[in-house]
Formats: sequence, C-alpha cells, structure tokens
Amino acid sequence: MAWKFRKRIKIIPGIHLNISRKGISTTIGVRGASVNIGPNGTYLNTGIPGTGIYDRQRISGNPRVNATVTPAVNTVPNSYPKEDHLINTPTVFDNIFSLDANQITSSDMQGIKDTILMAHQQRKELAKDRLSVLLQWKKSQSSLVLSYFLLYGFFMKERTLALKVDIAEQKRTIQAIDHQLGASTVELDFNFDEEMRLQYEKVVNGFGKLCRMEKVWDITSSHANDQFATRSSAAYNIVRRPVKFKLASLPEIKSTTPAMLWQNANGADLYFYPNFVVVWNNKNHFAIVGYNELDLRYSTTRFIEDECVPKDAVVVDKTWAKVNKNGQPDRRFKNNYQIPIAGYGNIELRTNTGLNERYLFSSNANTANFNKEFLEYQISLLKLEYVPEVNVVQS
Repeated sequence: MAWKFRKRIKIIPGIHLNISRKGISTTIGVRGASVNIGPNGTYLNTGIPGTGIYDRQRISGNPRVNATVTPAVNTVPNSYPKEDHLINTPTVFDNIFSLDANQITSSDMQGIKDTILMAHQQRKELAKDRLSVLLQWKKSQSSLVLSYFLLYGFFMKERTLALKVDIAEQKRTIQAIDHQLGASTVELDFNFDEEMRLQYEKVVNGFGKLCRMEKVWDITSSHANDQFATRSSAAYNIVRRPVKFKLASLPEIKSTTPAMLWQNANGADLYFYPNFVVVWNNKNHFAIVGYNELDLRYSTTRFIEDECVPKDAVVVDKTWAKVNKNGQPDRRFKNNYQIPIAGYGNIELRTNTGLNERYLFSSNANTANFNKEFLEYQISLLKLEYVPEVNVVQS
C-alpha cells in the first residue's frame, strides 16, 4: 500500500482593524466568512469566493463601551524636581514589575489573543508532523539505497518502485507542511484614515528618537534612601538595567505595521501596535492590553549619575559623594568628590489589571516629545466610538 499522509488544517482567521474618525472597527475571519464589529453594530459577512455572491447581515446593535483610562497629559516642566535619585548596586529585590501576563489581558482583546494562540498551536502540531514525515522520508531513502547495495533492488523492481513513489510523496508532503507552516500565522492589518495615519506616524517617529538614544534603562527597583546614614542627597535608591528599543514583529503575527518593542529586563517585553500592547513572555504566555486601559505617565528625574553621563543627556546640577543637609561637601570624608546630576526622562506604564513598568531615558527632550505624540494619539483613539473585539474562529 502506498504511503499516505492526511491532516485537517484550520484556516487561521485574519484580523483587520480600521482606525478612523468614524470609529474603530475590527473584522476577524477568513475568506468567505467574517464578522465585523464597528460603531454601527455587529455584522456577519458571508459569500462564495469567486462567484460574486455576497451577503451582509446585522446580528447586534451598537456595542460601544466607555474607555477605562483617561490619560494624564504631562508637559515638560520649567525646572526639574528637587528630589535626586541615586543608582545603587543591583542587590535590592525588584519591586517594579508586572503581574503574570495571563492575568492582565483586556477583556475586549481576548479574541485576538485566542487567535494568536490557535496559530501557535497549529504551528506546533505541524512542526511535529514535519519531523515525523522527515524521519519516514529518510527511512525510505535508506531502504532504497540498501536494496541496491544488497542487489535485491535490481530484481524486486516492484518494491523499489513503491519506495520511489513513497519518497516522492513524502517529499511533496514536507513541502506542503512547510507551506502550511508559513500560512499558520495571524495576518494583522491596520487601516487608517489620513488624519489618524498622520498622528500614528508622529508616534512612530517619536519612538525612533527613543531607539536612537544613548541610553535607555528599565527601572526594576526603587527604594527610599536613608540620606542621613548614607550622607547622600538622593531620595531613592534605584536599580536600573540597560535595554533596547526597536521596531520588531512577533513570530505568530504577520503585519505590514511593525510593533514598537520595549525590551523588559525583568519580565515580559512590550510590543506596541496601533491600538494595543502585546505583553510577551513567550508563545504560550502573553497578554494583550488595549490603549483604552493603558496609563502612560511621563516625568523628569534628577539622577545622580555615578557612571559616564550619556552624550545626549543634560547635566542640570552637581552634588558630592558625601554631602551635608545644606548641600555642602561633608569634609569628614577624605577624597570626597563631585558627582554630576543628569536630567533624565521617565515613563511609567500601568493598567488596573497589573501592568507596572518604568523606564529611564537619557534624553529628556526626546522622551517628552514621545510622551506628547503618544498621548495625543491615545486621546484621539479614546474619543472614537471604541468597540470591543470579538473572537470568531472559522475552521
């Protein structure tokens, strides 16, 4: 009997998000069947591809929900805060981190998460099938070579012919599985009207300036400092770790709009898409948070820099390694030296569901610019008739 391989493959639904002044609508589905959720209600779209036969049926009214977060619009202050910060050795336990990624997904983003999980599960199963077929293909090839080596392959032509047929079919199956692996991803499309597109481009341009900064740190711990005991002007001991920002994509998502990646030193990385953030630990462990739940807060920080001051930073003041309350050097300590105080930008990211991250940036001016562009874009999104996304799985 000839070798055969059969497997039923689910078609991964595509996700299409339209962002315009008329509102945000989400379409999840496959060719010939989809559901569209928008400000005017929920519609079932069905049709037969290639025939021109198409039907659109309304299945519910306007499902609009109110935003849960009102962003605080911060502006660049005229002066830096009086409290200084001190970098300490990273021996203090972390106290700035997010909850488990599975606990913080926005309820209206669960459908997108389920679609990504389905794509991952299918890719996992296909990879297992590919390995199995590959081993059978190698076994068949070995059997064919051995038949000629032992000479019986020249006389038992029917058997060698069957082996050749199996080898060809197994090779075609591996190629088909490779094609299916490439197709088992979530196609994520964002369509903007002109006004929203221009606003989002400003956000991406501002993010580019963050990427090009000399230094970006993830703040993993902040504790009050005993200024009397340490003879320091610092109000807090800070633990920071350098991280990278860049445009990137997730392995289970295909999109012409790349994500803005915020690397996280002590937890899940953050992938910013046009209207949600993917909090990514791994393919099985992630969350999706809508911008309507995200609270981004910007501030300036006077940082006592005991390392090299980045080239794009501004030195706003100086202090002493050992200092009195009046700011003068404590002369009881020999070799007391001055330390520069740099003016850094600070961004905190929080949600009511447990996201809690804090970043420090060497260029305060570029941090303030990104904050301005992001909040203006976020406010524009929240002013739209925001509607939740619904999970639709087509097999």
